[in-house]
Amino acid sequence: MSPTATSPVQLIECDEAAHAAAIMAIFNEAILHSTALYEYVPRSPERISAWFATKRSGGFPVLGVVDAGGQLLGFASWGPFRAFPAYKYTMEHSVYIRDDQRGRGLGQLLLQQLIARAEDEGVHVLVGCIDADNAASIRLHQRLGFVHAGTFPQVGFKFGRWLDAAFYQRSLAGPAQPQDG
Repeated sequence: MSPTATSPVQLIECDEAAHAAAIMAIFNEAILHSTALYEYVPRSPERISAWFATKRSGGFPVLGVVDAGGQLLGFASWGPFRAFPAYKYTMEHSVYIRDDQRGRGLGQLLLQQLIARAEDEGVHVLVGCIDADNAASIRLHQRLGFVHAGTFPQVGFKFGRWLDAAFYQRSLAGPAQPQDG
């Protein structure tokens, strides 16, 4: 049974052993049925394990929201925007909500927590890459202070059509004493 709009939810730190299967299911639903991910092939358990290993080794959060029964309803994380040292204070984030739980405010809850964590950890800029047709995600980001930083037209091709990738960013205080190198 799915939680109702009034069902209590809890923010958690996701754990590979407890949440890998649910995260994989959420990713795969998005891959197969949406343009939230510009991927064609569902992710395997091995790929999810590697994803968690990358998050752990980089010290990147994997936040989740669970219902009263402990079922994962959505998750959010970040990782490097680009793999060059000068980008070390800029992170690209993602938020995914289980398809039957969208529209309940869970994405906002997760993104607000991700922003707070980024502020605590000295991130200077959070970047979201959103399919330009994903109006709900764009509205969410705008409500939380993200601004449109540019759109790359026709950089993806999925479901027989070209896709535009819109980039939204939010600047944060960042580190008190940023350093080169």
